[in-house]
Amino acid sequence: MSKLVDRFLKYVSFYSTSEIEIEEIPSTARQHIIAKYIAEELKNIGLDEVDVDKHAYVMATLPANTAKDVPVIGFVAHHDTSPDFTGENVNPQIHRNYDGGDIVLNKDLNIVLSPNEFSSLKRHIGEDLITTDGTTLLGADDKAGIAEIVTAMEYLLAHPEIEHGKIRICFTPDEEVGKGADLFDVEKFGAKWAYTMDGSDVGELEYENFNAAYAKVIVHGKIVHPGYAKGIMRNAMTFASDFILSLPQDEVPESTEGYEGFYHQISINGGVDEVSMMYIIRDHDMDKFKKRKLVFEEKINAINEKYGEGTFDLEMKDQYYNMKEMVEPQMHIVDIAEQAMKEIGIKADIKAIRGGTDGARLSYMGLPCPNIFAGGLNFHGRYEYVPIQSMEKAVKVIVNIARITAERENA
Repeated sequence: MSKLVDRFLKYVSFYSTSEIEIEEIPSTARQHIIAKYIAEELKNIGLDEVDVDKHAYVMATLPANTAKDVPVIGFVAHHDTSPDFTGENVNPQIHRNYDGGDIVLNKDLNIVLSPNEFSSLKRHIGEDLITTDGTTLLGADDKAGIAEIVTAMEYLLAHPEIEHGKIRICFTPDEEVGKGADLFDVEKFGAKWAYTMDGSDVGELEYENFNAAYAKVIVHGKIVHPGYAKGIMRNAMTFASDFILSLPQDEVPESTEGYEGFYHQISINGGVDEVSMMYIIRDHDMDKFKKRKLVFEEKINAINEKYGEGTFDLEMKDQYYNMKEMVEPQMHIVDIAEQAMKEIGIKADIKAIRGGTDGARLSYMGLPCPNIFAGGLNFHGRYEYVPIQSMEKAVKVIVNIARITAERENA
């Protein structure tokens, strides 16, 4: 475990933010840099079949050390960070033995991480927290997951007395922009099932997630000199505002929880002549998901009728689906993870993800893939942090999963 923190701090030093609406994979060349670094590290710790392909997918193998007929399992994480907030020049800080009070991230800029705003801090009093300096995200999503998987593989290599089957690992690009599984070679990976180490707080174990779609809306206006605009100008921003207000105002992320779905506007750009808007549409229930997309289309049609056909263009595309349907027929893979947590005193918090992971896509590609906590909290922003002790527990869960799978040789 001694290398876990150093390994994580090294990973977050890489600027590996992905970018939305880029066709290439990876969406940013900088993801190649961290992928190549990780691949070299995997070779150095002694893993086999280490490979980093032209799309920045990193794969490697921990060979079996038992003659038992043990299923090949896998662990997956992603090396990109979210474009929601800058991940360049991350300056991590370690706060030892957290006392439960405010943490000053940046005195000069008066940026404070407070339990009054982020109650999760209260669960980690007495632990050692890694934060940023308040000017970037941290990247625990999902570099904590990578550090935990690599450390667990290194631990298993150093402890051959722990029986395990063949284990495959993969670190993907572009998960944060919904493309992490696009070029994932499931056949090459060769596992019967896998786990993404991409959850949040200790105990999270998830095999349900949102059904997801994105919608790109282009609003066409007409710009002329405002002094002579009467009867001629068509203000795309006015039209866009009308559409925004036509959607259910209480069905947004900040007003929903649990299994409640939403419409979420993630960007708006433009002016009088043209406006571009991006939305994501989410719901756990497939029928409700389909209804949400239909409502969105109906709103577009209605506003086109109001302002003239062709005023609004819509491009809508499904991104991923609820993995529950793919995992439930093989619930023993969830049971193994739950037992792995229980053995180190963690009560599994089995719940639905209000989001998605590579595992959702992979489950529909033939690789059932529940999601396990990696320990980080407050993802995608300046207040992101990860307790060191949570990362250490995640490493132990990975090791236990490897051992328990070998013990259940007919799993």
